[in-house]
Amino acid sequence: MGVERVVADRDMERGAFRWFDFVMAAFVTILLLSNVIGAGKVAVIELPLVGQWPFGAGILFFPLSYVIGDVLTEVYGYARARRVIWAGTAAVLFMAFMSFVVVALPPAPTWTNQAAYEVIFGQVPRIVLASVCAFWAGEFVNAYVMARMKLWTGGRHLWSRTIGSTLVGQGVDSLIFYPLAFWGAEGWTTHLVVVVLFTQWALKVGWEVLLTPVTYLIVGWLKRAEGVDVFDEGTDFTPFRARV
Repeated sequence: MGVERVVADRDMERGAFRWFDFVMAAFVTILLLSNVIGAGKVAVIELPLVGQWPFGAGILFFPLSYVIGDVLTEVYGYARARRVIWAGTAAVLFMAFMSFVVVALPPAPTWTNQAAYEVIFGQVPRIVLASVCAFWAGEFVNAYVMARMKLWTGGRHLWSRTIGSTLVGQGVDSLIFYPLAFWGAEGWTTHLVVVVLFTQWALKVGWEVLLTPVTYLIVGWLKRAEGVDVFDEGTDFTPFRARV
């Protein structure tokens, strides 16, 4: 099957995509699991000549959402990526609300795991706010840079777009999340916040570089499977809409 160059917002309504829903589901799944399991834990790694170096545990999997975000923008265009970002935002907000309600329900006298449940699933409002704000801003910056660079490069040099958009998008994400979530919090010194912030940013960009061959494979396969290569010419880049 050939690949057709498609101008977003003008030709996108011509038919449904076969794989878009699966890509969106993968994006939202990774986003939710990363927020539930890894966001609040600081782990350490032993580095030669440096010693123990702290990093946020969510770094192991959360960057996959940025890879999928790059795939969405590259294959389906900014408008559909924007729709997925809003879906992810709504999912995170509902997850926070559901966690709050379930944790707050009085436990049965015979159920003795309430304290552990609160530790694992208790959502600190400050962290939830930081997570939602950082995700929303970072993902939109990532998608915008990705779409603009595709126009500038004429669709060539995919690696420059994936890495460049991650440098900027993940920078915005980290600069918002860590100060907003942990600055002045118990157990978080100013030095620790700054170290984890820049470590997270560097590791996320590093993950993007390492996963570039995988991104190439997925993008190439999806473009062939869908038969399109979307360029955001004349696209309205406002983030404040969900309609394609």
